[in-house]
Amino acid sequence: MAVGTLFLASSSHALEAPKSKVFLTLNGNVAVKNAGERADFDMAMLAALPQHSFTTQTPWYREKKKFSGPLLRDVLDAAGARGDALKAVALNNFKVEIPVADTRQFPVLLARLMDDQPIPVRDKGPLFIIYPFDADPALQSTRYYNRAAWQLRSIEVR
Repeated sequence: MAVGTLFLASSSHALEAPKSKVFLTLNGNVAVKNAGERADFDMAMLAALPQHSFTTQTPWYREKKKFSGPLLRDVLDAAGARGDALKAVALNNFKVEIPVADTRQFPVLLARLMDDQPIPVRDKGPLFIIYPFDADPALQSTRYYNRAAWQLRSIEVR
């Protein structure tokens, strides 16, 4: 089993403070902070990162869905995150651990759009960590389905 460590130099630019409602907080091993000991992101900050999309089948929807947003690794990079594991926490306090190596091996998205529309809370939004399940048969397993964290509110970098 490969174990990857995320190590990024801090950006020469400070992370701007959110100008509207905070949708995501990164804490733990983050070097670029904008709110005390954490990095907070509003939706505009996430939208300002490079955006990516893929369409994939999931166990939660009958039809394939198009997911769009920044790569999770780009969000981690923006906060100068370093570590081996991520603890993703949902709005309902559900927690799941995600190896940082996944963000380097696969184009894991922090989806903010589904089928080109903001994702409502009742439909697993507003943020959804999603893997490109159709891109690799290895991803079509309970291991990776369980790492797809919806209604995401925070990530602790360990």
